[in-house]
Amino acid sequence: MNWLVYHIVSGQAFFTGTVLLVFAALASTRRRPFLNRLVVISFLIGAIAIFVSSTPIASWFAVVAGAFILAWIASRYYMQLRPWAAYGLAGWVLLGGILEIPYHHTPTLHQVLGRQIAVIGDSVTAGMSDDESGTWPVILAREHQLAVQDISHMGETASSALKRAKSQEIAAPLVVVEIGGNDLLGSTSAAKFERDLNELLSYLAQDGREIVMFELPLPPLSQSYSRAQRSAASKHNVRLVPKRVFLSILAGEGSTLDTIHLSPTGHQRMAECVWRLVESAYD
Repeated sequence: MNWLVYHIVSGQAFFTGTVLLVFAALASTRRRPFLNRLVVISFLIGAIAIFVSSTPIASWFAVVAGAFILAWIASRYYMQLRPWAAYGLAGWVLLGGILEIPYHHTPTLHQVLGRQIAVIGDSVTAGMSDDESGTWPVILAREHQLAVQDISHMGETASSALKRAKSQEIAAPLVVVEIGGNDLLGSTSAAKFERDLNELLSYLAQDGREIVMFELPLPPLSQSYSRAQRSAASKHNVRLVPKRVFLSILAGEGSTLDTIHLSPTGHQRMAECVWRLVESAYD
């Protein structure tokens, strides 16, 4: 995976776009002919970077941002208004960047009783064959003396994961959720994915469990799926793991068989990654 694809899919392009838009707004207040073209280029690249990062932006925030952009563009013809429009745009865009930062921090877990953990996942977790001896839940159990209840299955979606979870008793105080890839790549709409995910997380959140969910690395123009995940996670107090964490595993050399499904090396890296995420819960 080249750096540009990683930059976009990880969501980091959002911050690059934010910096470029702020630069464009502030630079436009300086009456220097050589800056004019740079302002336009920075604005266009910044706007594109934010758009393709698949970062969900609240409608109200986007409307206000649009108003600031229109005022800023109009101020080209009313130069006395340029500083106010430029500073307003820069400040609003910067606020958007600040609001996004928490979603890129690795969550901290509360301590739980016992050394049990349940895993809800699709083929990234379950593997691509009947031999489950090398999957990351098995490695996690073996290397860290955890009792792992693996409820992953090939082809799993949020809807089918709920049915499978209900078919067996979950006693673990901590659940790791790696789900949504098949919803995204299949025929599940973002609205249905949000409904199904809410039902799944609502069921798992019973008994005060700690729930950790991997945010999906998303291709451009998939903001609605990210919005669905973040909304469901917030509603059910789920610890959302930044998409760059999962993407770093998939992008690692030799980690996948086909850019998605994990190789033995990928399962080992995933086990190490998950342990770093949940280790504090078992101290």
